[in-house]
Amino acid sequence: MTTSTPQPTPQAAPQPASELASQPASKPTARPATRTLGATGPTTAALGLGCMGMSALYGDADRGESIATIHAALDAGVTLLDTGDFYGMGHNEMLIGEALRSAPAEARERALTSVKFGALRTVEGGFTGYDGRPDAVRNFAAYSLQRLGLDHIDVYRIARVDPAVPIEETVGAIADLVQAGHVRHIGLSEVGADTLRRAAATAPIADLQIEYSLISRGVERDILPTLRELKIGMTAYGVLSRGLISGHWSADRRLGARDFRGMSPRFSGENLQHNLTLVEALREIAADKGVSVAQIAIAWVLAQGEDIVPLVGARSRERLAESLGALEVTLDAEDLAAIERAVPAGSAAGERYPAAQMGHLDSER
Repeated sequence: MTTSTPQPTPQAAPQPASELASQPASKPTARPATRTLGATGPTTAALGLGCMGMSALYGDADRGESIATIHAALDAGVTLLDTGDFYGMGHNEMLIGEALRSAPAEARERALTSVKFGALRTVEGGFTGYDGRPDAVRNFAAYSLQRLGLDHIDVYRIARVDPAVPIEETVGAIADLVQAGHVRHIGLSEVGADTLRRAAATAPIADLQIEYSLISRGVERDILPTLRELKIGMTAYGVLSRGLISGHWSADRRLGARDFRGMSPRFSGENLQHNLTLVEALREIAADKGVSVAQIAIAWVLAQGEDIVPLVGARSRERLAESLGALEVTLDAEDLAAIERAVPAGSAAGERYPAAQMGHLDSER
C-alpha cells in the first residue's frame, strides 16, 4: 500500500506513536492464513478488522487503545482494515490514517483499506439517506483519500444502494476511479442477488460486504450461491452480532445513549432473553473444545468457505487477541452438526436492524 504525503488531521493532542508502541500488545497466534476476495480481488489475511466501533455507534471508545489495537492487528498479520467515511463523520478514517502513519513500514505496506461511502448525515448525527450519483462518488472518494492520507483505496463500495440511482451508474463511477488509479477494487454492500448480477455485468466486483453469522444466515438462500456463481468474495461483518453472541453479553447490561444496540430488536426484551439462551447452548460446545464462545462463532463463519473473510469488530487488544484465537479452532463435521443443533438457521428472535433501517437493505428485498 503506497502512502502519499501525510495530511494533518484536526484531532487534538495526538498521543505520540512512541507511547502507543510502548503499550503491551498481544500476539496470540501465528500469522493468519490468506484468502482471496473473489476472482479479481486482493489477497488478505483470513480475518479482517472492522474499525467502526472505534469511532461510532457503540458509545465512547478509547483513542489510544484503538490505535494500539490497529497496530496489534497489523503486527499479527491482519491486513484488511474496514471503515466507512460516515463512521464518526470522518473520524474513523482519520484514526486509521494516523494508525497507519505511526505503524512500522512493513506493516503499513501490507495494509489494505476497505471503505464504504454514500451515507448522508446531519449535524446532529442522524442519517438522511444515500447518494450514489457519479459526481457524489468522486466527491466522497476525494475526501476519504485526504482523511486517510493515502493515494488509493483498496476496496471501495457504496454502503447502501441509492434507490434513485441505477447501480450501474454508481459502479461505473467507481470503475472510473479504478481506471484513474484512485481505487484498486470495486466492492458492494448489502445488495441482493439481482443487484449483484447487474453490478457484475458493469465491472469486475471483488466482494460483497454483508452481515453473516450464526444468527444472521439469510444470505445462504440466494445471495451466497449467486456470489459463488459469479466468483465474487464476501467480507462478513457482524460475525458476533455486535457482541450479542460473543459470550460476553448479559441481560442486565446497560447501554449508553449513543449505543445503537439500544434500538436493535435482537437486544430488546424477550428477544434478548431468547437469543442469550442460544449463546448458552453455544457455550457448552465451546467449553467442550476448550475455546471461547466468540472463537467458536468466528470459527463457524471461517468454516463456511475459503471465499469468506470475516471482519472482527475488536475495539481493544484483549478482544482482538480472543478473535485471532479463532484461527486456531478447527471444526469437524461433528462440531458443525452440534453447532447447527444448538443454533439452527432462523432461530434468532428479532430482526438484525430496526424496521426503518431494514428498509434500506437491498439484500432483504
